[in-house]
Amino acid sequence: MNFVYLSPHFPPNYVQFSQQLAFLGVNVLGLADEPYDLLPHTLKNSLSVYYRVNDMHNYDELVRALGYFTHQYGKLDRIDSLNEYWLETEARLRADFNIRGLQGEDLARAKRKSRMKEVFRQIGVPVARGKVVNTLDDAKKLVRQTGYPLVAKPDIGVGAAKTYKIHNLAELEAFFISKPAVDYILEEFIAGDICTFDGLADREGNPVYFNSLVYSRGIMEAVNKDDLIYYYTLRQIPADLEDAGRRVLKAFNVRERFFHFEFFRRQTDGELVALEVNLRPPGGMTTDMWNFASDIDIYKEWAHIVVHNRFTTDYARKYHVGYVGRKFNRSYTITHQELVDTLGPALVHHEHISGIFSQALGDYGYLLRSPDEADIVNMSNLIHELAS
Repeated sequence: MNFVYLSPHFPPNYVQFSQQLAFLGVNVLGLADEPYDLLPHTLKNSLSVYYRVNDMHNYDELVRALGYFTHQYGKLDRIDSLNEYWLETEARLRADFNIRGLQGEDLARAKRKSRMKEVFRQIGVPVARGKVVNTLDDAKKLVRQTGYPLVAKPDIGVGAAKTYKIHNLAELEAFFISKPAVDYILEEFIAGDICTFDGLADREGNPVYFNSLVYSRGIMEAVNKDDLIYYYTLRQIPADLEDAGRRVLKAFNVRERFFHFEFFRRQTDGELVALEVNLRPPGGMTTDMWNFASDIDIYKEWAHIVVHNRFTTDYARKYHVGYVGRKFNRSYTITHQELVDTLGPALVHHEHISGIFSQALGDYGYLLRSPDEADIVNMSNLIHELAS
């Protein structure tokens, strides 16, 4: 099998995907703009070849790279990066080189939040009221239906980038004065807690692994207010969340892919409201959290799905695993070393966070593990406790 991997060095923990493909005898054909000498040694050993381009946004350079791969290795079987940023590029290359996988027509409704809403409604999953608006007058008409506050976010966008909470007419007018020149969707603000349905689907669309995340606060608040955040996996997935997640999985025809579906659990009645679909693994160190939660190797299992369409491990969700981020612009009650000493074996991993993720996830991240959900919450609060 010939697998073209775009930006195989990023994020750093995803190097393990290339390693596991190589272990199964796959030709991993790396393609990125990173200088070869800067690639991790473990990645270099996993690649059959590395093709460096000057600019990953130059499509002609990517086409030439895939042409070279085809000439040297024959038919290309897969192309992926497991990264939201390159989804459209991957789909275009799949079409041009007749490669199996997510195509442009599949991607269209999974990229635009407005299209996602249409699908959610069709399968009977509630959504927040809202739509794409291009003028202040249209926004005012929407407000008459929903009231304030509103959330404004790019119709196509990743995470909480360029997302705003609008509380009144003055803020609405200010938003349209400075609005970026892209489509924005405005929708009613849902007071609730974010929860997710995440996992890996096989070629038939069956979820061979799934889990869920709950958050201490929304990513939008963490970014816009420079807040601290923690989140953790669940041992038991609520029945209504699993039902909604499976329906969304089928509706979006997710096959041989990771998925990350976001919902609000509304505070007023506890009902789920669909937020968005992501056809990639959850961000940050969530794949590592799954490994610690179930004592599995999700990197290996993904490779087995790609190569053999087989998930090789029976798993249970033995633990809750939490991610807790610290930002360096705070002073904390307990030092890093004191945390390491105090938390002991419950602290299963810690590392510096790449600058591109630090605004949301913090500058330094800790992974915690316990069979008791309350333990995770208490340890997370300890890590976040600020010095007076």
